[in-house]
Amino acid sequence: MKKLVLQYPVPKHVAIIMDGNRRYAIEEGKEPLEGHLAGRDKLEDVLEWCVDLGIHILTVYAFSTENFKRSREEVDSLMALFEENFMRIATDDRVHKNRIRVSVLGQKELLPPSLKEAIRNAEENSKEYSDYFFNLAVAYGGREELIAAIRAISRDVKEDRIREEDIDEKLVSRYLYTAPFPDPDLVLRTSGEIRVSNFLLWQNAYSEFYFTDVYWPGLTFTEFLKAVRSYQLRQRRFGK
Repeated sequence: MKKLVLQYPVPKHVAIIMDGNRRYAIEEGKEPLEGHLAGRDKLEDVLEWCVDLGIHILTVYAFSTENFKRSREEVDSLMALFEENFMRIATDDRVHKNRIRVSVLGQKELLPPSLKEAIRNAEENSKEYSDYFFNLAVAYGGREELIAAIRAISRDVKEDRIREEDIDEKLVSRYLYTAPFPDPDLVLRTSGEIRVSNFLLWQNAYSEFYFTDVYWPGLTFTEFLKAVRSYQLRQRRFGK
């Protein structure tokens, strides 16, 4: 299927709602953290798949603001795992070989200091790259992102940096976490759930969606290719 997919334009920007780590672990008779570890490994696979296919922007939903409501033990374990992951990313040969810029989208102020430092290090070590972009939404909420944008726009109107009549779709987009990037062409969600769960609410207005019953750690390259091929077979009209 890879040969078929590469015969047609691939999406420039793929966004993924990585769902099902805990359910995957339960079905395997393992602890939730083991599911998150398997999910981490799968994310590394998917990043390699994107490079292989020429998909230049990957944005993943790693941890929502709502996820802070989980048990303290699970949240603390995830924060430690994220910190470890960002430390690995900063020195990962694949990141530097493929010139992948790493960015974190979300309310970083909500994260532990050591995690914020690991994120800063990963972003700093890849900030000069522009061949591929790897965005991780951590402590992220779509509604919170829009509220922050509204507040910033309101403040800039009051301080005469912009005029009220200048506010349009392009201007609003410049105030979002994803400002440097085009909106996702394709949004993939695993685990059989059919909803966006407060992810990129503004940016997904005209994205194509692909839902699969597979839990995130069980996602295969074949299933990923099916998602891309599904995108290629659709006609994107953007409301026209």
